Amino acid sequence: MSAIYKKEMKSYFYTATGWLFIAVFLSIAGLIFYLNNLLPRNSELIQFFSMMGYVWMLLTPVLVMRLFAGENRQNTYPLLRSAPLSVTGLVAGKYLAAITVLLIAVGLSFLYPLLVAVYAKLYLPEILTGYIGFFLQGCAFIALDMMVTSNLKSHVSAAALSFGVNLFVWLISMLSNSAAIPRLLSRPIAFLSLYDRFVPFLNAQFSFANTLFYLLFILCMLTLSTFIITTSRARKS
Repeated sequence: MSAIYKKEMKSYFYTATGWLFIAVFLSIAGLIFYLNNLLPRNSELIQFFSMMGYVWMLLTPVLVMRLFAGENRQNTYPLLRSAPLSVTGLVAGKYLAAITVLLIAVGLSFLYPLLVAVYAKLYLPEILTGYIGFFLQGCAFIALDMMVTSNLKSHVSAAALSFGVNLFVWLISMLSNSAAIPRLLSRPIAFLSLYDRFVPFLNAQFSFANTLFYLLFILCMLTLSTFIITTSRARKS
């Protein structure tokens, strides 16, 4: 697993992928922070985190589009199969590399809330709670996108499909709050929503239940990725 992790980290930063993700993420975060906090001189960061939660829908496809599509396109899976590496280790190594890049970007964005301390009091527990939820939400989207792209060969197809799935998740989450949806359907949708689960963290309430949900969701998506890859390998062999 460590070999795959190092390989993917080198791939992220020896190419433009990792740098592009971080640059775009920080640019969007900076613009949102400027419009919601600096321009109106507002010290509340709830709106900042709320809007940033939708950034994952746009950017996580950048991190995952080459993780499996690159192996499939270059036909390097036979080499990996001959190596002393399990499919679980392969998936885990790639996932850890992706969330490491995500963590770097999230860590650098902490500079924006620190600017609030220049003209207002900074409540560190509130900020940390928001960031924990924000990071968990991003990790969940990466796991979801890895699952839906685990058997694709084209980078473009992987990016398009993962973005489409992310958009679908967002639209379904919006529908769950609509009065047009029967309560019998809205409640399960809200229960599974990656956005609704983020709400307590926005309100500076660390939720063990929602944290557990994100972790179980991630585990489920990675397990499905492992199953899809294993099944695909069995068919080709």
